[in-house]
Amino acid sequence: MATIKDIAEKAGVSPATVSRVLNYDDRLSVGKDTKKRIFETAELLNYTKYKSKRKTQQKTIRFIQWYDEDEELADIYYLAIRLGIEAKAEELNLSLLKEPMDQVSENMTDGIIALGKFDDNQLEKLKALNQPLLVVDSNAVNLGIDSLTVDFEQAVNQVIDYFIAAGHQEIGILSGIEFTTQQTEIIDPRLIAFKQRLKQLHLYRPEWLYTAPFSVDAGYLATKEFIKQTKKIPSALFATSDALAIGAMRAFQEEGIQIPKDLSLIGFNDISIAKYVTPALTTINIPTEWMGELAVKLIVDLIEDPAPLPRKTMISTQLVTRDSTL
Repeated sequence: MATIKDIAEKAGVSPATVSRVLNYDDRLSVGKDTKKRIFETAELLNYTKYKSKRKTQQKTIRFIQWYDEDEELADIYYLAIRLGIEAKAEELNLSLLKEPMDQVSENMTDGIIALGKFDDNQLEKLKALNQPLLVVDSNAVNLGIDSLTVDFEQAVNQVIDYFIAAGHQEIGILSGIEFTTQQTEIIDPRLIAFKQRLKQLHLYRPEWLYTAPFSVDAGYLATKEFIKQTKKIPSALFATSDALAIGAMRAFQEEGIQIPKDLSLIGFNDISIAKYVTPALTTINIPTEWMGELAVKLIVDLIEDPAPLPRKTMISTQLVTRDSTL
């Protein structure tokens, strides 16, 4: 694991600045470019992989992202996937044409990677370009589009199994809220799986469900309100992103609720920052950079050997235990 000092040296800032940025210290005044450089450096230093010789592909891939730079820094899950896409494209000598969804050009490309959450109308517009198309982090197989997504049901079961094995019967969830660029609400698939499993176990308590947009600040504010409103906090909490978990952790600690003594906390994504917060965050690991690399491999396969039917590729997950759980 890269140290704070390693990241500081590579990013050209002080170790103290790195520590405070990675812990989302809102008292620190630092520019967006510096934050971005630190986050990207932390991700790249914590992701090492043997790189094969560069191959000559001479292809152009249209790369569409559904979020802006501010959203990418608020929860660096998509930043990590983007870095994997960019690294693999460079390795294969592919050109990336980066475009936002609302500014798709008429430039000819060999294929399209669409990263994020899109509504049906947007996906139909992309299909109308008549190019090989892969959606990453969404399931659009029902629209006839190849998809690369995470096995959320498996991940949620790993969280619940861990909590139950540790003796927890009072389990809550902080679920993320998000929308497409057309403001269509996206139901968090982790919440669906969580409710279904806990209801089967007769452990579901709706008063221990609360929601927030996917960011540290939103997780912090929502948790502050949750503590104020609830009569009794659960003994364990699952946050559906690391950003939400980090915000929740700060709020609980400010209210004198010790983690993990008073409450065990598990996040989701295992972004590089999860290792550096205090206490270090137990979380579901998604190999985000590798997921980005796999997206590039899949779109190249679609270009060179189109499949007769759309395919859904599922990414498995693994629970990584650290100090935020007993």
